[in-house]
Amino acid sequence: MDATPRPARLAVGVISAGRVGSVLGAALARAGHVVTGVSAVSQASRDRADELLPGVPVADPTEVAARADLVLLAVPDDELEGLVKGLVATESLRAGQIVVHTSGAMGVHVLEPAAELGALTIALHPVMTFTGRAEDLQRMSAACVGVTAADGDEVAWSVGEALVVEMDAEPVRIPEAVRPLYHSALAHGANHLITLVRDAADLLTGSGVANAERLLGPLLSAALDNALRHGDRALTGPVARGDTGTLRKHLGVLAQQAPEVLPSYRVLARRTAERAEDSGLLKPEAANDVRTTLED
Repeated sequence: MDATPRPARLAVGVISAGRVGSVLGAALARAGHVVTGVSAVSQASRDRADELLPGVPVADPTEVAARADLVLLAVPDDELEGLVKGLVATESLRAGQIVVHTSGAMGVHVLEPAAELGALTIALHPVMTFTGRAEDLQRMSAACVGVTAADGDEVAWSVGEALVVEMDAEPVRIPEAVRPLYHSALAHGANHLITLVRDAADLLTGSGVANAERLLGPLLSAALDNALRHGDRALTGPVARGDTGTLRKHLGVLAQQAPEVLPSYRVLARRTAERAEDSGLLKPEAANDVRTTLED
């Protein structure tokens, strides 16, 4: 039996109705909590609030926070510190509230002004990309959420985990000290993957290949699955084989037809050679040949 303490039914205030805030607010409402207010400045945010948080009053952040038991701060990282200080200065936060932010790179230190008032402070970072539409609620069930609370504050850790479970996701504890590296890993994997995929699709389209996405889909899906299942043993291709002749052809055609892609190809190929060598797939002399070819 799950012994994690469950938060009582809470009045939730969402600041603001961006892609993340609106979806998490809807997930908390689905779990039985009541969203009592949402801040939404742009028309896109207002439309998102209408779709995912129907009937919820749109109000100023200070009003939203003042009438909430759980204040969900889903704003860009650069705005978070100033928002917290502003809410404290306007006496919109109080002891006994749960104050949560969704930043990936920051832990709970940024919420210290709220903690000093007696609020329970937690960082909840959903490890998924958001469209800000209803389908994100279904995707939450396959997602993890990075949970961070103050060292030694087991109540906050447990409440954070319980909130994640209620949103139908899986909580993973992320200590404060590792949040920047944790977020770097996620951004490197997800954001740069999109750049890599689109570069590959553009190269195919530019060469006259029809329906590049259909061509890439099965290949990239299998590569991702194999990488997650088998690690470096999943490496294939000319670098992992030490096939310098093919590498020279790649470098030559990219230099001529897609010079904007060539630098990233070289960097990723070098890193692939390092991983292949470290895992024993590529012998040291072959790895040196690859590096020499990439530097030519």
